Amino acid sequence: MPVVSLPYEDLERLVGVPRELIIEKIPFLGADIERIEEDRLDVEFFPNRPDLYSVEGVARAIKGFLSIEEGAKYYRLYDSDVELNVDDKVIPIRPYIAVAIVKDVLFTESSIKSIMNLQEHLHKGLGRNRKKLAIGLHDLSKVSPPFTYTAVSPSFSFIPLDFDEEMSMQEVLSRHPKGIKYGSIFENFSLYPVILDSNDNVLSFPPIINAELTRVSEDTKNLFIDVTGTDPIVFKALNIVLSAIYERGCNLYSVCIKREGKNIKSPDMSYKEININIEEFRSLIGVDFTESTIIKSLKRLRYDAEIKDKMVHVKIPPYRTDILHSRDVIEDAAIGYGYDNIKSEFPITFSIGKSDDIEILSRKLSDVMVGLGFFEVMTFTLTNRDKEFSLMRREEIPGYIVLKNPISTEHTMLRGSLLPNLMEFLSYNKHRELPQKIFEIGDIVLDEKTLQNLAFVSMHSNAEFAEIRSYLDALFREIGIDVDLKESNDPAFLNGRRGDIFYKNKKIGVFGEFHPEVIWNFQLDHPTIGMEININNLTI
Repeated sequence: MPVVSLPYEDLERLVGVPRELIIEKIPFLGADIERIEEDRLDVEFFPNRPDLYSVEGVARAIKGFLSIEEGAKYYRLYDSDVELNVDDKVIPIRPYIAVAIVKDVLFTESSIKSIMNLQEHLHKGLGRNRKKLAIGLHDLSKVSPPFTYTAVSPSFSFIPLDFDEEMSMQEVLSRHPKGIKYGSIFENFSLYPVILDSNDNVLSFPPIINAELTRVSEDTKNLFIDVTGTDPIVFKALNIVLSAIYERGCNLYSVCIKREGKNIKSPDMSYKEININIEEFRSLIGVDFTESTIIKSLKRLRYDAEIKDKMVHVKIPPYRTDILHSRDVIEDAAIGYGYDNIKSEFPITFSIGKSDDIEILSRKLSDVMVGLGFFEVMTFTLTNRDKEFSLMRREEIPGYIVLKNPISTEHTMLRGSLLPNLMEFLSYNKHRELPQKIFEIGDIVLDEKTLQNLAFVSMHSNAEFAEIRSYLDALFREIGIDVDLKESNDPAFLNGRRGDIFYKNKKIGVFGEFHPEVIWNFQLDHPTIGMEININNLTI
């Protein structure tokens, strides 16, 4: 989780209270204090609150929690005549872009450092190391609108940030520290994205590096900000940056994005609304709230809210990326009310708990797998069609659950198998020494039923069918279960080196050597074997 450094000087000036009070109250916002230094406070925030990754965002939240400045802060957005044209040829490479202009900024060394730190935290978290999004801040006075977002050849050249010589795009990727670090993002492309002004001056080579021309300094008064990426989250990221800068005082201006024959006004700083029955607040939190208490609690968390006909109409700030459901708002209401104000009670009923049978089995299976030399991992339950089916050479099967409104192209459905995630895990760690042997016991969802599966994979230069068969035999021998093996036609595995697993005449799993195409799809370099079984109906 990100650790954010909060200089006391900035924090006290922005909030207007002594540091001791801030240190006392900041844990109530869901933060863990890592270190208390002489000049700063280092705080760890949960990844679901990227709006708190800066001293400005924390100050805004603290002022609400302390009732210094309650309710929503509305962002006045002025119109500008600046346009940005999106060239069709950049869309397959990095399709999303959000932009804005900020004027009358009063930068100091500390405020520049704060915004740059916010930028990097967003790159690592929301941006998945700049793959999903990257942010560029530019001195607007150094360039001339209109701007163009396009794609250029590897030979196109400009002077990148922190250099004093022109470099081609290819040279930036091979010589510049940021190019070396992030250049793999473009390994499958022959053209590279770039933002140009009306004189063909380069502002940015996203997501790698800005141009030296637009370097931001304490003398910068007006900014042009771009956020590019492969996911619509770029629009929320821009709002987070703008709302942080706004805390120090500035004016925000929109830009007209011309794309595929459409004119799009950017940014969108409007508040979204969600309506929640007042009884949901009372039943979930366990407090018989009055209407005024609910409103007060929400305003302390920087919402605006009103109650009509027993419905709470809540306005969600544009910088909040984590509000997906009414439960998220109700949780914030509990924080605003104060967990310390919620009285604890003994349960009305008394019962003696015991481990569920599936948990007993899971622990037994885990012990066996560890004994066989495997390391346990935990992967996301959310996945996507490409990883679940295409990369595994499998046809889409009926019964898998698709998300109605996914916020990311990486997470569009609930997983129906554990093996794709384990293969992806290997791809992230292929630079580590071999052999790599990992397993997972976790939930899958099919036909609206949550099931528990066990899967494991092994990757090394000599991985083959006999090895996976030996693991299978050892596993079922240790838990005292007899299974039958039959020929399989699962396309994820090699023909003749794969098998289906049956228990009490019902298929429960599959095992074998992965097909070379699957290994290639996950960019692995060595033979890989694997097995997956459903454990719900196993009895030991």
